[in-house]
Amino acid sequence: GFAHNQEELVKLVTVALVNSPQVIIDKSLKGWKELEYEVVRDRNDNCITVCNMENFDPMGIHTGESIVIAPSQTLTNSEYYRLRECALKIIRHLGIVGECNIQYSLDPHSDQFRIIEVNARLSRSSALASKATGYPLAYVAAKLALGHDLVQLRNSVTRKTTACFEPSLDYCVAKVPRWDLQKFSTVDARIGSAMQSVGEVMSIGRTFEETLQKALRMVDEASLGFDSSRFDLELNRRGLPTSGPEFESELKRELANPTPVRVWAIAKAFEHGMKVEEIHDMTKIDRWFLSKLEGIHQLRCAMKTMDFFELRNNPVLLKEAKRRGFSDRQIAGLVSTPAAIKDCQISPSLLPIDQG
Repeated sequence: GFAHNQEELVKLVTVALVNSPQVIIDKSLKGWKELEYEVVRDRNDNCITVCNMENFDPMGIHTGESIVIAPSQTLTNSEYYRLRECALKIIRHLGIVGECNIQYSLDPHSDQFRIIEVNARLSRSSALASKATGYPLAYVAAKLALGHDLVQLRNSVTRKTTACFEPSLDYCVAKVPRWDLQKFSTVDARIGSAMQSVGEVMSIGRTFEETLQKALRMVDEASLGFDSSRFDLELNRRGLPTSGPEFESELKRELANPTPVRVWAIAKAFEHGMKVEEIHDMTKIDRWFLSKLEGIHQLRCAMKTMDFFELRNNPVLLKEAKRRGFSDRQIAGLVSTPAAIKDCQISPSLLPIDQG
């Protein structure tokens, strides 16, 4: 947990000492970016970085509780290579043969970074990296442990080239966790440094927006994508209004103290006129991610003003909507139905018939 003052620290330590003989106290890096690198090394000191991933949420939320994007989207070229170089130095210094997962925190306001932990084993992130890149990390790590090297091993995709290469992605991958907290009425629904998710989904797309919207539809059947209606359903479940002062207070509370529905709360915030900077101040989510989500909201607003014929006559807008991950069902719900279609009777020849 996190302590903002001495009183909270005493409370946390008292609870911790009941279950453990010692307590580790570290400087809080809450609000920093969180990133991961998957690194592989063989006995001949050949090293490669297979994949790097970035958390949508900042430090303070467990990686298993956060949306994860691969490859990283907000790093500069110098930041990416600085962390990559550090990862290679770490795995060589520790003498690890096989696969290694390294987690970093990066200060968005300076060039400082910290190594959170080094996992000299396969992890959940390793499984995500393998699926995202097509590089079989578990297989390669097992072969390296048996004495093979990366040059000897074949690329599992081409079957001809060597496995000593770094995959290059021209697409985006998103991992979104799933919770079942509604089954437990006494559980605190806020997400933080303790992992409570029970599963996750992975989606692949050409753009960040497409990938995220696909994942949100898969993780929750009630969600159409990045759409505020899912947050409205949650407010109804909690018995709270969807407008007024009490609603605004609840929305800001949700943004500052996240629960599993925060991403849909961001959609609601844009709908109520909040800007990227205001949401960033409350969530500490990187402005790049928030600006992309704002773009989805603006496109959604544009389609809400159109009917079917207007959208059909605007192929550029329709193509952009599909590029950003809008499903047919989403678009149908946004575009108003023209009167010509409402008044039209369906021909009997088009009705489904029973041939049995």
